[in-house]
Amino acid sequence: MGDVPTLKLVRTVPEARRQPARPAAPARTVARARRVVSIGGGKGGIGKSLISANLGIELARRGKRVVLVDADLGGANLHTTLGLDVPKRTLSDFIERKVARIEDVVTPTGIENLGLVSGALDHLDAANPRYAQKMRLLRHVQQMDVDYAILDLGAGTHTNVLDFFLVSDHGVLVLVPEPTAVENAYRFVKAAFWRRMRNVAQVYGYEGLLRNVMESGSFRSPVELVATVTERDPEAGANLARQLATFRPRLVVNQARTPQDADIGQAVVAAWRKYFGLEMDYLGYIHYDDAMWRTLRARKPLLVERPDVPAAKAFAAMADALLALDVAARPGVNR
Repeated sequence: MGDVPTLKLVRTVPEARRQPARPAAPARTVARARRVVSIGGGKGGIGKSLISANLGIELARRGKRVVLVDADLGGANLHTTLGLDVPKRTLSDFIERKVARIEDVVTPTGIENLGLVSGALDHLDAANPRYAQKMRLLRHVQQMDVDYAILDLGAGTHTNVLDFFLVSDHGVLVLVPEPTAVENAYRFVKAAFWRRMRNVAQVYGYEGLLRNVMESGSFRSPVELVATVTERDPEAGANLARQLATFRPRLVVNQARTPQDADIGQAVVAAWRKYFGLEMDYLGYIHYDDAMWRTLRARKPLLVERPDVPAAKAFAAMADALLALDVAARPGVNR
């Protein structure tokens, strides 16, 4: 989904005071994660950490350089999913500026091409970082020199979780085939959408216009809201439409026991399109499998301990879907 671009002011120098032009210095290349993937869903206990860990392993086995980031601030457990003890260095050291770069807290996992940034277990304010701390963390995650940075998000829809989800190239929504989980998934993605809209309005100076339009009546969908904005300010409406078209969550159904459970994913995508007028990509489903919780109890990743079971093989399909989306997003590739 990516960042909303920031605006910069350029100060010009009067012609008479300009110095003779110097040879241009070589541009400094800033490394960045080629893709940032966030795994969220609003509800706890739906398998976000298991999906994050095993997707990371699958991509690493394909030769991609991957770092898992436990962004469940205040409730970190991704190291346990990987069978690791609590690392000596965690996000606490980065948040408290004991280290300068997030790369300084990356822990080897014992799996080739896969590193871990463990969550801030012992930092009392980790669950509610200040704005500057959050933006620094987001910036450093985006600048990691890896192929994939995978963020395991916490539960809920508070702003920190939503901002991590929105800053990602792939915001992956996880749900399990239960009524409450489906409801929570809708709440999560709706909250993310409205925060995205507010962020866009703030960057481009449409806050007052958007507030007035929203106070003028109720809207059944974002399409109706943008249409009303366009009536009042065509340029603002067109810009909002362009920006919001980039909001395209990915969906994964976890713990599918029956074909009907797997079909829930397509139903959610269709409902999102019908009621919100926006697109969502269904990455597939992961089978319910006793091997999943057995390996978790044994502190072993599923793809390491039982790569033969259907649940493990589902991560290959999930990785295929993400890689296909990345190929399609490259310039010059027909979609």
